[in-house]
Amino acid sequence: MKKLLAFVLAAAMSLSLAACGGSTATSSAPASGAASGSAAPASTEAEKYKVGILAPAVTHGWVAAVAYHAEARCKELADKVDYKLYTSNNADEMTSQLDDLMTWGAKAVVAFPQWEGMEVPIKKAVDAGITVVNFDIAINVDGVYRVSGDNEGMGVEGAKYIVDKIGKTGNVVILDVPTSGSVAELRKKGFTETVAKLAPELKLSTYATKFTREDGLKDFADILTKNPKIDAVYSMDDETSIGALQAIKEAGRTDIKVITGGGGAQEYFNMMPQNENIWIESALYSPAMVRDAVDVAVNVLDGKTEEKVKIIPTTIVDRTNCAKFKDDKSPY
Repeated sequence: MKKLLAFVLAAAMSLSLAACGGSTATSSAPASGAASGSAAPASTEAEKYKVGILAPAVTHGWVAAVAYHAEARCKELADKVDYKLYTSNNADEMTSQLDDLMTWGAKAVVAFPQWEGMEVPIKKAVDAGITVVNFDIAINVDGVYRVSGDNEGMGVEGAKYIVDKIGKTGNVVILDVPTSGSVAELRKKGFTETVAKLAPELKLSTYATKFTREDGLKDFADILTKNPKIDAVYSMDDETSIGALQAIKEAGRTDIKVITGGGGAQEYFNMMPQNENIWIESALYSPAMVRDAVDVAVNVLDGKTEEKVKIIPTTIVDRTNCAKFKDDKSPY
């Protein structure tokens, strides 16, 4: 009887221990990476998607903000996303980083492939079953999703804004950036075609510059000496416009009533309410659009249907609404 009782007690204890035990979820280690990369905290691999972010290293304030907004969106989706972020200086570096992400097990990659030569490595990722969402840049690879702003629409809205502020006659300077390829071509196309429809009597003069405040200052200082009367300036970029505004101030010119811009720079927003004698405008081509690229990647992984190309319309910002677009933490 004692032996039987001992056996029953031993069996009961064994069952009790089994009931108290459970499977322990394995947490992924914090993503390691090159000095150019950063990663989210550890998370449960079984519950989260691995998403890689590839962006160029900082060459312009706008570019810096792409990485900022992509990382911010990944952090907002921390309940379902593990991420690694890398920045690169050339195509070879970005290609190596893409290989790292594939080895890490990324299910999706959001890429801003500014460098030529990214078609082959991105096709390799797509062929491996990775969801690739390109931000802004279009490349010739089947199966890639893309999220971009509306360059031509920015020109259309800039033309409407200038005509609204100065009327259908006057002298307008176009600050073209031919080195930017299709970006400036589309913005100029939207502007000139809309002016031709709305105010064909406007006199348009075109000058070349670049998307930097230094070039905007230098080039517009020369433009001011050549043009004694300017009513409005069609600038395609906020940085260029900041330089042009400095040239206007230093020359003591009061004839210019409107200057447009493009992008969405916080510094430029801050200038809008401070200059009551000139309408300062920005047609948004915001780096925050990369958030939509992250969302597209996650939606595809969730099995949702997404269009291959998503074009985000521009929004006009000036002194009447700039407070809505302030972000003190943004690097741009």
